[in-house]
Amino acid sequence: MEELAIFSIAQVALTLVILTYASWRDYKTREVSNRVWAIYAPIALSISLIEIITVDSSKLMLFGVSVGITVGIAFLLFYSGGFGGADSKALMCLSLSLPFAPTTFSLFLISDNISPISQYIFPITVFSNAVLFAAASGVFLIFRNVFWHRINHKKMFAGALSQEASWKKFLVLITGYKVTVGKLKEKWHVFPMEDVDEHDEKLGRKLVVIPREEDRNAIVDRLSVAVDSKKIDGYVWATPGLPMLIFITAGLIVALLFGDIVWLLARFLLH
Repeated sequence: MEELAIFSIAQVALTLVILTYASWRDYKTREVSNRVWAIYAPIALSISLIEIITVDSSKLMLFGVSVGITVGIAFLLFYSGGFGGADSKALMCLSLSLPFAPTTFSLFLISDNISPISQYIFPITVFSNAVLFAAASGVFLIFRNVFWHRINHKKMFAGALSQEASWKKFLVLITGYKVTVGKLKEKWHVFPMEDVDEHDEKLGRKLVVIPREEDRNAIVDRLSVAVDSKKIDGYVWATPGLPMLIFITAGLIVALLFGDIVWLLARFLLH
């Protein structure tokens, strides 16, 4: 048991250091060097394999299953646009470092706090906690947008935007806010969530619910021209891009201290 605790402490310490640094880089520059994951992954894998081989080799297959499922989820999130490259790599590396819930030393403050599945696929607990925190930021943005609407007495979705699908409007409300095009130009990490069609005589506006970095500058230029020509007002929808690595790091810390928050809430509501 002592040996297990040593391995768990090493993996937790390694992961917290790496994710804290990556979160700081994500916040400051919205970029994390691949060297971070190139260092983290082999060290994490080595510690996990040494632990399994020396302590309990029967877990080798479970280790493969945990890593395989987590990597599959990370790829799915990346290619669907739900995660950035660094976020997906962090989740994959986490599966190498902490594939199972680290219950071998007294870190949890609440007993029975990990769902049966997450005991063997711990990154799912970290991921669900991160998503919950990201969702909470969406609630904050809704209140911010309502407050902006009341103060400025402007429509949230003006002109052609009013004809957009309700689900698109909802996604924009929980992930974005109104900014001037000038601010959009100044803040490189803020992405436009709407675009204009230069070939449309009415200069139709449309929402962009999944902004892409490679399209950003071209869209900002089109919006700037439209504002300068008075074809649209000076406020456009934009998103800062959620620093998901910060939520993942917070999700890990909360998972280590309290466990699976979604599981705990479900048990509380169904009790």
